Amino acid sequence: MVDAVVWDIGYLVSAALFILGIKKLSSPKTAPQGNRLGAYGMLLAVLVTMAKMNSDGIIGLELIVGGLAVGTIIGVWMATRVEMTGMPELVALFNGFGGGASALVGLSEVLKRIQESDIPAPGVELYATWIAIGLSGLVGWLTLTGSLMAMGKLKGGFYIPLTKKDDRGRRKWVNFPTWGPPWLNFVKGALLAGSFALIWLTIQEPENTDYIYGLAGVSGLLGILFVLPIGGADMPVVVSLLNSMSGIAAAFTGFVIGNNVLIIAGSMVGAAGLILTFIMCKAMNRTLTAVLFKSFGGGGKETVTRTKVGSDPEEVAMVCDGITKCVIIPGYGMAVSQAQHAVKEFADLLEAQDVEVSYGIHPVAGRMPGHMNVLLAEANVPYEQLIEMDEINSELPECDVALVIGANDTVNPVARSGEGPLGGMPIIDADKARVVVIIKRSLSVGYAGVDNDLFYENKTMMLFGDGKKMMNELNAAFKDL
Repeated sequence: MVDAVVWDIGYLVSAALFILGIKKLSSPKTAPQGNRLGAYGMLLAVLVTMAKMNSDGIIGLELIVGGLAVGTIIGVWMATRVEMTGMPELVALFNGFGGGASALVGLSEVLKRIQESDIPAPGVELYATWIAIGLSGLVGWLTLTGSLMAMGKLKGGFYIPLTKKDDRGRRKWVNFPTWGPPWLNFVKGALLAGSFALIWLTIQEPENTDYIYGLAGVSGLLGILFVLPIGGADMPVVVSLLNSMSGIAAAFTGFVIGNNVLIIAGSMVGAAGLILTFIMCKAMNRTLTAVLFKSFGGGGKETVTRTKVGSDPEEVAMVCDGITKCVIIPGYGMAVSQAQHAVKEFADLLEAQDVEVSYGIHPVAGRMPGHMNVLLAEANVPYEQLIEMDEINSELPECDVALVIGANDTVNPVARSGEGPLGGMPIIDADKARVVVIIKRSLSVGYAGVDNDLFYENKTMMLFGDGKKMMNELNAAFKDL
C-alpha cells in the first residue's frame, strides 16, 4: 500500500512538471525553461515506472535500460545534427514515433493477455479494455504512417540510394506526391468504418489475433491516405493535428495498462494539439474539414505572365538610409536559405542609426507552428521584437520599409478579395508600407498557386536571388553608404 502511494506521488509530480512546462511554452521567452520542465517530468515518469517494475519483480528491466540507452543516443544524435530548416520534418517524425509507441504497447498488452489467458469475462471490463486497446491501435498506427507521410511532404521528396550522382553530387530525387481524387474520401470513410468493425470483432473474439493485426494494417493504410491529398500549405495544421493524435493514442494506452501519468500526459498533448490546430485553421481562414478533405496548394499552379525589373542591393540600401521604421516579414524562404543571421545583422545596422525594427510573424509562416520564432530566436533576435500578425498590421501604414524575405502567400493582397484558394485568409499587410522590399528567387507563385500582385506594384522593389546571399549583399551595400 505504501509503495502504491509512493508511485502515485511520483506520477503526480511528473504530471505537475508537464503542466508547468506547457504553461511556460506559451511565451518564447520562457519556452526553453518549459521544454526542460517537460523533459524532467518525462525522466521522472520513466524512473518511477522502472522502480515500480523492479519492486513488482517484473523481469526484463535490463531490456528497458538498454532501449532507453539506445533511444537516448539516437535522440541526441538527431537533435544535434538537424538543421533548423529540418525541424518541421523532425517534429512530424517524433509525432509518428509517439503514435507508433502507443500502438505497440497496446498490441503487446493484448498479446500478453491472450498468451496468459487473462481475458476478462464478457461484460463491462472486457468492453472497456478491448475498446481502449482498439482505439489505441487505430489512432497510434494512423498517426505513425500519417506522420511519415507528413515528413515526406515537408521534405518535398527523397533521394534514391545507389543511383548515379549528378554534377552537384546529389543522387536522383523523387518528389513526394500530393494526390486526392474526389472518390478518395469515400475510401477513407470505408477504411475508418472497417477499423471500427475490426474493433467490434476483437471484442466478440478477444483471443483472435487476426483482427488485431488486421486493425493495424487498415489503420496504417488510413494514415497514408489521410495525409496523401493534403497540400504543402496545410502542413502546419496537419503536423499540429498529428501531434494531438499522438497524445490521444498515449492516453488510450494509459487506460489499457493503468498508467496514470500516461493518461494525464496524453490528454494534455491531445488537448493542446487540438487547440493549436484550430488556432492554425483560424489563421488560414479554413475549417478543419476543408483542410482534411480538400487539397490546398501543391496542385495546379498559375502561369506567371507578367514581368518585374529587379533592383540591386545598392538601391535598396539607399532607400533604407534615413528611414525611421522597418518591419521585417520572414517566410519559409528565409529558413531554406538559412538567412536569419544575415537578417539580424541588417536589423543591427538599422538600429545603429536609430531605426525602429520589428518582425511581423504570420501564424502559418514556415512549415510548422512557431517555425519563424524558432529561427529568429536562434539568431538572438529579441523576443519583444517578434510581433504577431494582428498586432503588426496596425503598425504597417506608418512603416517606411517592409522587408519581405522568403514569404509569398502570407503577404498576398488577393486574399482580401475573398476569392480563390487564398480568399479570406488573414495576411500581413505588407502592401500598406510606404516601400516594400521583397527578397525572392523569382516571381513564381507560392503553395496556393496564386500570383502575387504585390510583386508588381510601383512601390515594390524585388531583390531576386538566394535569401542569405542577397541579405549579405544588402548588408555590405548598407555599410558602404
